Amino acid sequence: MAGQKFFDEIWGYSCGRKPRPGFEEIARWIRETPKPEMKRRQDSAEAAFRQLGITFNVYGEEEEAERIIPFDIVPRVFTHGEWQSLSEGLEQRVTALNMFLADVYTDRKIIADGVVPADLVLGNPGFTPVVNGRRPPHGIYAHIAGIDMVRTGPDEFYVLEDNARTPSGVSYMLENREAMLRLCPELFEIFEVEPVDRYPDALREMLHSVAPDSASKEPTAVLLTPGHFNSAFYEHSFLATIFSIR
Repeated sequence: MAGQKFFDEIWGYSCGRKPRPGFEEIARWIRETPKPEMKRRQDSAEAAFRQLGITFNVYGEEEEAERIIPFDIVPRVFTHGEWQSLSEGLEQRVTALNMFLADVYTDRKIIADGVVPADLVLGNPGFTPVVNGRRPPHGIYAHIAGIDMVRTGPDEFYVLEDNARTPSGVSYMLENREAMLRLCPELFEIFEVEPVDRYPDALREMLHSVAPDSASKEPTAVLLTPGHFNSAFYEHSFLATIFSIR
């Protein structure tokens, strides 16, 4: 639309004239890195992903059904304050999702109070009647949640989708970080970047924490996969390999 301004994560609404506070260094890095060098690094990352088989399958598309993971040599940066606020909000959201699932499979107060229509829940293809009245260990229904978000302003974030069944994609995040460390080491000298390599340990700890009371002190966590034709098979094999060596 004519005259409408769109928010840019680095430049805000300034249309490339002045970076947002806290984003001056990343703007300088983009400005001072020659475009051919940017392209070389982007191509190097994509070539490495393809060679290593870091791909995902797209169902229902005959052409280019297998694709390499999305990668952008320009990183998406969050300030410490932004990430702190997001983390707290996402933790609250996942807690609410688990409370919602616990309610619809037991007392269904949210339906009785008219907050959510009954047919929207009970008629949903994902509703599983066999779970009625059953509580999982420690009341945790959604052990892993992948929350799809989009940023629309300096302090505005919208949730596009809650993936709480079998979310995947964390292996791509870990591989992206490895690629950035290799291709753009100067960014890690400029910024104090939060590490992400502890995720596999955190995942294992979470799985162990929801083991039934009857389980041993060192429960065995297993990863199930439909096989190599599944769209997220790389993720399955990646996490299984990490689990086996840690």
